[in-house]
Amino acid sequence: MNPFEWLFDATLTIGDQQILWREIVGNGFGLASALGGLRRRVWAWPVGIIGNALLFTVFLGAVFDTPNPVNLLGQAGRQLLFIGVSIYGWISWARHRRSDGNAVEPRWAGWKVRIALGLGMIGGTLLLTPIFRALGSFEPVWADAWIFVGSFLATWGMAKGWTEFWLIWIAVDLVGVPLLISAGYYASALLYAFYGVFTFIGFLTWMRVQRRSAAAAEITRAG
Repeated sequence: MNPFEWLFDATLTIGDQQILWREIVGNGFGLASALGGLRRRVWAWPVGIIGNALLFTVFLGAVFDTPNPVNLLGQAGRQLLFIGVSIYGWISWARHRRSDGNAVEPRWAGWKVRIALGLGMIGGTLLLTPIFRALGSFEPVWADAWIFVGSFLATWGMAKGWTEFWLIWIAVDLVGVPLLISAGYYASALLYAFYGVFTFIGFLTWMRVQRRSAAAAEITRAG
């Protein structure tokens, strides 16, 4: 068995549960990408794309004949969405990368954008829920749709440098953990729970960066 076949088929057995190693590895890449986003490094995007490609195959369990035959269409579809938005973010951050390695200056999105994001979360979930249900996604389908829409908006917000994107991730994690547990994707559920704490730290970190930047700008103006 070559390394690719091993990564695709190998499982970790815990009790009576089988967890795909590519689910673990894919989520590991996702965690590394989140860390890169916290540090505002360009490499966060290509690392995330690798994880997205692996997790796409994981969440179409019935299609790829995995030990977990549950299809989470929102989870699978969002991996493709991630790849598309990540390419945009990769190009944008690379273009604006500074000499210190930071690729984006955190900023508030503003109330108009916040309202648009909130309406987008609710409206997108309502729109996609019946579509995902018709395609056979796992119940509760609204949760899968919520995660799909929120993931897109959070990734787009990260590419734009909006500090609020961390809060969108928290909203995604709160719904994602119970959904993934009920669907039997335990490795992903565990990582989502960790993400919930990590994203809160990321939110506080980006706020501190904003305060330092504002203080430095004020000193420059005063001088």
